[in-house]
Amino acid sequence: MGIKQQLGMGVTTAVLGLTLIGGGTFAYFSDSVETNNTFAAGTLDLDAEPTEIIDVDNLQPGDTMVRDFELQNNGSLDIDTVTLETDYTVIDAEGNNTEDFGEFIEVEFLYNADNLDEVIFQTTLSELQDMEPEAISEHVFYPELGDDGLPVDESHDLVVQFNFTSGDDVDMNQFQGDSLELEWTFTATQTDGEEQ
Repeated sequence: MGIKQQLGMGVTTAVLGLTLIGGGTFAYFSDSVETNNTFAAGTLDLDAEPTEIIDVDNLQPGDTMVRDFELQNNGSLDIDTVTLETDYTVIDAEGNNTEDFGEFIEVEFLYNADNLDEVIFQTTLSELQDMEPEAISEHVFYPELGDDGLPVDESHDLVVQFNFTSGDDVDMNQFQGDSLELEWTFTATQTDGEEQ
């Protein structure tokens, strides 16, 4: 390689080196911003007052008990629907039951305490325990709450009448001294989501 070629190659290498150095230190204007986002979930908070529905001793066939309790929306989200699950246990004092005590406890859901003759829905504890919660909601809560559900900070009175009935051709003596422990579970569901 001749001297001219070597000088030309050296100049080319120097230009390339300067270009790379210049290109490496060259910077574009830039700017950045940091955003902070929060996704805070609302709360569904359904309360019932009182929490003890009924506590009665010395029942006899023909007795009637009316209880009024309040469902409250204490959360930050509107409640669309309320469902009810029923579970009960019979304590057979003498071990002689041939029938389910729950079949003889009639349950009447009433409009309110002032109109005890206006029954929304009537069934027995036994039937209520076997029903799907959504079906109960349709019969019990929808007639009162309707499409509005239970908005935040509002409440709904639920009035229930329990009747100790007697059955035809059934020896009611089998229930003497027995007791029935009833558990009701109310479940609230949210309204449909919406664009925020």
